[in-house]
Amino acid sequence: MLSENQVVRARTAARKAIESTYEGVCDIVEYGNVRDKNSKITRQGEIVTAKNLPCKLSFENVTAAVQTDTGAAVAQGVKLFIAPEIDVKCGSKIVVTQNGITTEYAASGQPAVYSSHREIMLELWKEWA
Repeated sequence: MLSENQVVRARTAARKAIESTYEGVCDIVEYGNVRDKNSKITRQGEIVTAKNLPCKLSFENVTAAVQTDTGAAVAQGVKLFIAPEIDVKCGSKIVVTQNGITTEYAASGQPAVYSSHREIMLELWKEWA
């Protein structure tokens, strides 16, 4: 059985290894009340809750191409890897820049939370619900 100190060192090493693969940065945007500083009017709008967070996108084909009458459809899974202490609410907009490409995504569900990282399934951003 590992001692508590060995477990902490192993978790620290695992987190460091995962974070060494981070190739991108992301901004997390939520929708809520925004107060205009000049007019003092509160309206609904985008609120950037975090900026330039190190992250990594992972892509996978979820299913093979499905042939339909109008053509073949291909589904792709997109997963975000990010630090475990970063809280991303379902439905948040996540703007990711990786390999020189910036894309807007939506957090599509509850994240899988590990001691070393979070994994969040994403889908392409459409609009605020």
